[in-house]
Amino acid sequence: MKLDAISSHEAQQLLEGIGKTPLVEIRLAREIADDVRLFAKLESVNPGGSVKDRPVARMLVQAMADGRFEGGRRLLDSSSGNAGISYAMLGAALGIPVTIVVPGNASQERLARIAAYGAELIITDPLEGYDFALREAHRLADAYPERYWLCDQYGNPANWQAHYFDTGEEILRQLKNQAGTLPDAFVAGVGTGGTLTGAGRRLREARPDIHIAAVIPETFPGIEGLKPLGQPDDIVPAILDQSMIHARIPVTLDEALAACRRLAHEGLFVGPSSGAFVHGALKLAASGRYRTIVTILSDTGERYVSTGMWRNGG
Repeated sequence: MKLDAISSHEAQQLLEGIGKTPLVEIRLAREIADDVRLFAKLESVNPGGSVKDRPVARMLVQAMADGRFEGGRRLLDSSSGNAGISYAMLGAALGIPVTIVVPGNASQERLARIAAYGAELIITDPLEGYDFALREAHRLADAYPERYWLCDQYGNPANWQAHYFDTGEEILRQLKNQAGTLPDAFVAGVGTGGTLTGAGRRLREARPDIHIAAVIPETFPGIEGLKPLGQPDDIVPAILDQSMIHARIPVTLDEALAACRRLAHEGLFVGPSSGAFVHGALKLAASGRYRTIVTILSDTGERYVSTGMWRNGG
């Protein structure tokens, strides 16, 4: 990622702190079979606390190089929360004004952190879902082209490229060092489709027969940050390469939260999407067909305390 457009030394340091996250082994897979190993990228150690720092950094650096913010234009996008935090954090560091359209069911911790960076929040009806927030961002960009530049994480190729060049490459290097092998399977989900598409493409280049699975949440109550893609009018992200997906693993919110609580007992405090991914990975482990499985722990569980998911402990 080229940082030539960044004049602030402090902002450069923040950007350089993104990525290079640990690959941790999850012991839960050993309860299924002794010869199965499950690894996950611990993305909560990024400066903004989630995997979204990666694509947002690449998209913003590219936008600055392209002069997208000339004339004081604001960065605009929709987000379920994590990308909004990354936009707000990096916008503050880089001197870019930020407006985020967020569905009202985003956790209070996420909303508070976005606001803390000085970003403008536009909250949409939670009953309308994530796609309504996405459509509202596009409406605002069309109505006020002199005020906003729409980053469009759902359609911006720099999103999946961040995961191709960085996330996927890191997985291959770390897995070789820690397990001496390539992954047999990769499990992710679809928010924007960037992680699954970008990392999936890089992993498939290294191992053409890798099995790539997408976890698919139920439509209601859903899982923050993940699209169910189950209805005819659901917006399919433009950057999502559905040819990468070999299997779709259904997961309920209760199953995702149960996995989060089990992970907490391993010392891994993560959010619901991470629980959903691990639930899907354990399903693959139980099939007996994959010995080395990799997934993503997208963010920290601290962002969801207000939702009540930890109320009853582990």
